[in-house]
Amino acid sequence: MNAITEAFLAAQHPAAPRVPEGRLWSAEDLRDPYPLYAALRASAPIHWSDTLFGGAWIISRQQEAESVLRDTQHFSAQRTGGWVMGGEPGEGEGRHSRQELTKFQQLISRAFLFVDGADHARLRGLLHAGFTPSGLEALRPWLAQRIEQLLDALEAAHAARPEEPVDFIQHLARQLPACVIARVLGLPPGDEARVMAWSDEIAVFIGEPVPEASAARRAQRGLLLMAAFLEREFANRRVAQARGEGYGEGLIGLLLQAQDDGRITDADELMAQTTMLLFAGHETTRYLLGNLVQTLLAHPEQWQRLQAQPDPALIHAAVREVLRYECPVQYTGRRVAVAHEFAGQRLKRGDAVIVLIGAANRDAERFEQPERFDVTRRGRASLAFGTGAHVCIGASLSMMEAELVLAAVLRRWPGLRLADAQAQWQGNPLYRGLTRLPLWLTPGQTDPRS
Repeated sequence: MNAITEAFLAAQHPAAPRVPEGRLWSAEDLRDPYPLYAALRASAPIHWSDTLFGGAWIISRQQEAESVLRDTQHFSAQRTGGWVMGGEPGEGEGRHSRQELTKFQQLISRAFLFVDGADHARLRGLLHAGFTPSGLEALRPWLAQRIEQLLDALEAAHAARPEEPVDFIQHLARQLPACVIARVLGLPPGDEARVMAWSDEIAVFIGEPVPEASAARRAQRGLLLMAAFLEREFANRRVAQARGEGYGEGLIGLLLQAQDDGRITDADELMAQTTMLLFAGHETTRYLLGNLVQTLLAHPEQWQRLQAQPDPALIHAAVREVLRYECPVQYTGRRVAVAHEFAGQRLKRGDAVIVLIGAANRDAERFEQPERFDVTRRGRASLAFGTGAHVCIGASLSMMEAELVLAAVLRRWPGLRLADAQAQWQGNPLYRGLTRLPLWLTPGQTDPRS
């Protein structure tokens, strides 16, 4: 952002409290964002940043965060235009041009996450067919078996080199969610590694407050490769349909039928939904699984509590508490749809609004002793899965994955230990997750003093 643009944005909101310059997603804050979150909550209900996202309102308190996410009249989920198409032609190699990312914008902007009103309700209704309670229960036996297979491989890797810890992220947290969303969509197994590589390129861009041109180009490449992969699957299923064999199993089959029926308007809308599900359907859950194990082992008294009472209700509560305490998704965004007063400030139409979910989840006005990790915590759920019309469609699936993984790990390795006391958090501001999680697999009891 040049000096003229910064001055213009500052003049737009001269009285608004500012996010401290150079803070929010600095290297220090990515390691531990919670002191800054607390300072923002204590300072004001809303802050303005001249630099983040080209200028944005920052929300850190739970009440205001929930208000923004629930208010579809004043705030819009249609926010990809200025974010994806942020460059201008002729700005040099450090920028991307609007024309260069046209395909990326056309595809991502039609995903149901970034659509409002009747179109969002229509698309969400179609996609919900892949996440019904009965469908998830039917998936449970396969999921439990797949978890055991991955844990067997994890144990074998440790047995092969017992002098070294084994990485939970590499062997399970990264692999399992990709297998699961492929199964939900109806994709054949075997392509998860490619899907994860494409997703990595997209995630870097999505998590950048001010994306670099190289990240934007890689994200477009990853998204288009994913789309080409899915288009081949669509073509195969259309051939099967022409032979009278139907569109096949999984959500993809249902969506292809919905396109035939006119409930999906065209091929681009179909592709936008499937690419977004394939990406978002595993990206956040992999961080949840790593955060779950790391946070529990970093609080051995809580791990021991689960060992003493490993019933489904407490396991469910433990997953909910990890979602609050170390939320895999740290923020989400909206655009101001109608100029209005909010939290003492005048919001202009088109302003970006960033809701810091990770900050709202530690608001003492909503959660008693929010800095304390407690698997027995009761009360209202956090904003980890969002709220309102755009609440996460795969929340129940993510919870089921996490609960089954935790139950299996508790059963197999009661004495599981962290090999590295210092958590290695990855550097993407959007996602709070681990790059690796080295563990010692110990069947005996954990020392609660460790």
